[in-house]
Amino acid sequence: MRPLHGILLKIASVMVFITMASLIKATDGRIPPGEVVFFRSIFAVPIIVTWLAWRHELGTGFRAKAPLAHLWRGFVGTMAMGLGFAGLLFLPLPEVTAIGYAAPLLTVVFAAMFLGEQVRLFRISAVAVGIVGVLIVLSPRLSVGADLSETQMLGAFLVLGSAVFAALAQVFVRKLVHTESTSAIVFWFSLTASALSLINLPFGWVIPGPGDAALLILAGLLGGVGQVLLTSSYRHADASVIAPFEYVSILFALGIGYWVFSEVPTLTMLGGAVLVVFAGIMIIWRERQLGIERARQRKAMTPQG
Repeated sequence: MRPLHGILLKIASVMVFITMASLIKATDGRIPPGEVVFFRSIFAVPIIVTWLAWRHELGTGFRAKAPLAHLWRGFVGTMAMGLGFAGLLFLPLPEVTAIGYAAPLLTVVFAAMFLGEQVRLFRISAVAVGIVGVLIVLSPRLSVGADLSETQMLGAFLVLGSAVFAALAQVFVRKLVHTESTSAIVFWFSLTASALSLINLPFGWVIPGPGDAALLILAGLLGGVGQVLLTSSYRHADASVIAPFEYVSILFALGIGYWVFSEVPTLTMLGGAVLVVFAGIMIIWRERQLGIERARQRKAMTPQG
């Protein structure tokens, strides 16, 4: 294990994904979200296949032992991407990023509901704090009587819906890892998302101009690179070590939002984001403690020589 190497790969993946989101935001609504999902997914496939070939894992990556489970994971992941990309059109990049932090909080809830995972008072409290933070971020967009446009309110619901589907996707991944390799999960998600996004084809795709086509192709390639970097990071360090660095994304989002899109964050958004990040880190810390505890118990039960 090389923790520092894993952390650097994780931070690199975060930078790549935020850049990808920025490129999609730069299309400024000229391309339908379903079409954006197609570009994001299909142009990630060559990157992922090249990575699998380099690691001599093509056979493993192409092998799907549970095709239907991959299809369901692809469906909820595609919904998460589509709603998130649509939300980018209506809300500032930092705000979308902060609301997206609701996904790991909701994963705790859904894992308890659908996987039977035990959730004790500490994690329930952390989730509650995080949800309060998300509501604070959302409050300016949902306040009754506020001077809001319908598009801002729609954007808030779209991004929140994206977080819900992203959390469901993580629940499916937790089930998939019992039978499928990481390589297969990564490859088949990009493939199924590409295919599922074509369902939107009859509902108004457009032929992108050269500038938008370049942005979308680059976004897809970066999506593949980001996925490779993210997956590789977990090969070098424990998840509990790497996961907190996901929250570095808010710094990149604030910088890009300010310098590229002239988006100035509000104190309400920043305050809510701090609460969500705090809750997320507390959950990660608790998961680490539970992991250490389980390892000690297993060691205690192992017959000694």
